[in-house]
Amino acid sequence: MAPARRRGLAEEVADRIREAVFDGTYAPGAQLREVELSGDMDVSRGPVREALRLLEREGLVHCAWHRGTTVTTLSATDVEELDSLRGALEDLAVRQVVARASEEDLASLAKAAEMMERAVDAHEMVRCDIAFHDAVFAATGHQRLTDAWNGIRCQVHLFLLTRIGHSTEDYLGRIPREHRELVAALRARDAGTALDLFAVHRRLAVDVVRGTTQPG
Repeated sequence: MAPARRRGLAEEVADRIREAVFDGTYAPGAQLREVELSGDMDVSRGPVREALRLLEREGLVHCAWHRGTTVTTLSATDVEELDSLRGALEDLAVRQVVARASEEDLASLAKAAEMMERAVDAHEMVRCDIAFHDAVFAATGHQRLTDAWNGIRCQVHLFLLTRIGHSTEDYLGRIPREHRELVAALRARDAGTALDLFAVHRRLAVDVVRGTTQPG
C-alpha cells in the first residue's frame, strides 16, 4: 500500500481562502487570482491552484477557462436545489433528534443558540447559525446523515452570506429569536412544531435572497 499523505500545503491554503470567503474578505463574485493569492500567502502558485480545485469541489468557487476563478455566485436554481436538499436532510435530522437525542445533546443545542446572543456582526452570526446546525446534525447520532450535511455545509454557509448581502435589517435580533424557538421545540420533543419552525426558518432566508419578502 502507498504511504498515507500528510495534510499538505494546498489544504492549508484552501483553509485560508475559505476563511477569507466566510469573513467577507472575498464576496460572492469576487475574482481570485493565483498570482495575488500566492504573493499574499508567500507560497508558489501550485498549492494555490490545487487549493482552488479543492474549494471548487466544495462549491465555494467557480473556475472557468479564460475567465479565471471567482467566489461562487448562487443562481436561482442553485438556491432552489440547495434549499430542497437542506430541507430533506433537516427534516430527517429533526425526527432523529426528537427520537434519539440525549439531554446532553439538547443542552449542546441550547448552548449553540445562546452563542448567537453575543454575535457582534452579521458574519459572526452566520458562523453561529452554521454551528447551531452542526450541533443539530451531531445530535442525531446518524453518521451518514451528518456526512451528507457536511457535503453541503460550505454551500449553505455561502447561501447565508448571500442572504446577509441582500439585507441585514433586524438580522442580529431575529436569528437568535428564531433559534431559541427551534431549541424549545426540540427540547419538548415536539416533532410537528419543530419541523414547521425549521421550514419557516429556511423559507425566510430564501425569501430574502429571492427578494420576495422584506426581513423584519
